[in-house]
Amino acid sequence: QRAKCRYEGCPVQLYQALRAGNPAPYSALIRTDGFTVLSTSPEQLLRKQGRRIETRPIKGTRPRGATPAEDALNAEALRTSEKDRAELLMIVDLERNDLGRVAEFGSVCVEQLYHLEHYARVIHQTAQVKAVLAEGNDVFDCIYALFPGGSITGAPKVRAMEVIEELESTRRGIYTGSVGYIGFDGNAELNIAIRSLQLKDGYLDYQVGGGIVWDSDPESEYQETLDKGRAIRETVDALCQKL
Repeated sequence: QRAKCRYEGCPVQLYQALRAGNPAPYSALIRTDGFTVLSTSPEQLLRKQGRRIETRPIKGTRPRGATPAEDALNAEALRTSEKDRAELLMIVDLERNDLGRVAEFGSVCVEQLYHLEHYARVIHQTAQVKAVLAEGNDVFDCIYALFPGGSITGAPKVRAMEVIEELESTRRGIYTGSVGYIGFDGNAELNIAIRSLQLKDGYLDYQVGGGIVWDSDPESEYQETLDKGRAIRETVDALCQKL
């Protein structure tokens, strides 16, 4: 889904409101001469510390419950969903292969498989894929191997991107790209630009989406996009006049 509204206020104020409504570990505000990016992403594309590299894909989402009991039920539904577990495992295998292209042989490992992370509006299912960077490779080799993130392309990655190119009528812009930093020491932290907005020429643009597999239920997938975008939508509705 894609939404657009008029916004002529302060980008920093909007970013602060977004972070208050949806605290996320990989948030960022980037202002350029032509546009501003506001990201409250929960997903990591790449972390590099020395030769240690990792990625943390997300697959599987449920809304937070209105009560602790409902919250626990939603978490258990995600934890026991064969479909969501299969999706995450597929992407973990893809990311293991991607990291393996630049890692020391035998160093790729998976930790915290099917781990649940609780955010303000949603519960996500995640995993951590780690490796040791092979001698002679650097952070740019890592980015080349991982980008774009497998969780937002699907597998096989190249063919999935070809299908996306055929089906989507508009360019994604920053959405599902990446925001982060690369240090002079070669260390880096990059997100996957979901829950992210672009402000340009007085218009605010944001998108939400979900993965489609052979046994996807259309209504459930649509509801997932609403759940993912709820925190942004509520903040934007409070600050913007919709088109």
